[in-house]
Amino acid sequence: MKSVTCTAPVNIAVVKYWGKRDENLVLPLNSSVSVTLSQDQLRAKTTICACEHFTENKIWLNGREDTFESPRIQNLLKEVKNRAKQQGDGGKILDWKIHICSENNFPTAAGLASSAAGYACLAFTLARLYRLEGDISDIARRGSGSACRSVHGGFVVWDKGDKDDGTDSISRQIAPHTHWPDLHVLILVVSDKKKHIGSSEGMQTTVRSSELMLERVRQVPKRVDLISNAILSKDFDSFATHTMKESNQLHAVCLDTYPPISYLTDVSRQVITLVHAYNKYCGQNKVAYTFDAGPNACLYLLEENVAMVTALIKYLFPPEDVSEHFVTGLPVDEAKVPEDFISTLNLPIQQGAIKYMIHTVPGDGPQVLTDNDECLLNENGDPNYLVPEKRKIDCVS
Repeated sequence: MKSVTCTAPVNIAVVKYWGKRDENLVLPLNSSVSVTLSQDQLRAKTTICACEHFTENKIWLNGREDTFESPRIQNLLKEVKNRAKQQGDGGKILDWKIHICSENNFPTAAGLASSAAGYACLAFTLARLYRLEGDISDIARRGSGSACRSVHGGFVVWDKGDKDDGTDSISRQIAPHTHWPDLHVLILVVSDKKKHIGSSEGMQTTVRSSELMLERVRQVPKRVDLISNAILSKDFDSFATHTMKESNQLHAVCLDTYPPISYLTDVSRQVITLVHAYNKYCGQNKVAYTFDAGPNACLYLLEENVAMVTALIKYLFPPEDVSEHFVTGLPVDEAKVPEDFISTLNLPIQQGAIKYMIHTVPGDGPQVLTDNDECLLNENGDPNYLVPEKRKIDCVS
């Protein structure tokens, strides 16, 4: 029996991946840029156990047994094994059945990049299990396109590539997470429910029906350069402007899809209005929003502005139960909202409209865990929550 447990982070794109030029190989129509977030607040954890006595492959996701026959899982596992065989270091366990147990510490399928973290973690853990060397971003891509960005920490570009076989469609780090130490992130969870239209389905419909999509694809390379340069120079004003324009364009393309797709809610749009109003009040960009395929806002801002922006969010979207922890993650100092700014806002106070906030920062890439208490499978290869009295297997063996 051999077991490995790893974690992988969430990444939030500032230049979005939306649309594929090859569905099977998961090749994007355009390049994208993202920020990897700290795993202290947002991460997927996966334990994979291989044993010669297992009779079938099994997988448990977030507390429930799932089907192992998913084409994404099959493609990813096939790619890892093929590469391990080519390197000649996989060993006899390549023929053994495996058990996989994975869990997220954040809502799944709600527009918080759960598939990116999950498939990056799966690819990374399989690579460690089979002693695979080298870049695995193209393998993670086969599970979920944006997962290829979560195999790196910090600030990441996913090059769309031009080759038909997808070998040049890989991700690369343009700066480590320590590059911009005062850049912080606030995630506003408007809904932790499953999206009404999944990203894959939404992309296919957009590519098939949106006339604006061609113009977007034409513009993206310039925006990739602009945002990459803003990151490297730590130019927050430029970073904020192009991040917000990019988010707006993505959702404009979704609305141009037929039938139209609307991932944003009234609360999402109220957050957008608040951000622009506050930036105008300050005379410069103090905060930037971006929305993936969901209603939850991701706000980028410098550390010096975290307390004030948090206070504004709490003022406009107070929690229903003040005893609950509305702000999770990193601690936030108290701040008093400026009354002259509030008096100019024509926005209603919506209690309970935002469920909670996550305060985090850019973070590192996937990690191997060696603490046996972190393992999700026991000595029989079953999830610990099913047979809690069974001792856990060694995390790395």
